[in-house]
Amino acid sequence: MRVYLVQHGQAMTEEQNPDRPLSEKGRAEVERVASFLRRSCAPIPRIIHSPKTRARDTAAVLARVLGLGEVIEEAPVGLGPMDSTESLAQSISQAEGDLMAVGHQPFMGRMVARLTSGAEGAGFTAFEPGTVVCLEKEDGLWNMVWMVRPGLLGQ
Repeated sequence: MRVYLVQHGQAMTEEQNPDRPLSEKGRAEVERVASFLRRSCAPIPRIIHSPKTRARDTAAVLARVLGLGEVIEEAPVGLGPMDSTESLAQSISQAEGDLMAVGHQPFMGRMVARLTSGAEGAGFTAFEPGTVVCLEKEDGLWNMVWMVRPGLLGQ
């Protein structure tokens, strides 16, 4: 099983738009990352996202480029910047296939730490907007398989 943890793309500032949707740059970066995922990964059957606009926008771009259309789910709880990782950890343990989750920092860094080390505070993953971390579970243990940041994929 693989889990793809995604930090939402770059958003507009609150002054530009209080709902903080993706900026043009953020949308373009998420599209580049999604194109990379489409070429590089097995199909991802399920995308969940935080209720915040920037995460929903990111999930929608990923779903469209990955060929899922608008098949995305808003997480009822969790995935917010300061939320507990417990809810997503339970969703992952109950998932029957690969799963992508789109959320915020520092939550995503804490989730990587929780799955790979068992402790949320053991964070070492350098997320930036649009980053995807791929974790894979083998023999009961989670390992980081790869990580891609928009800057690595060019302009």
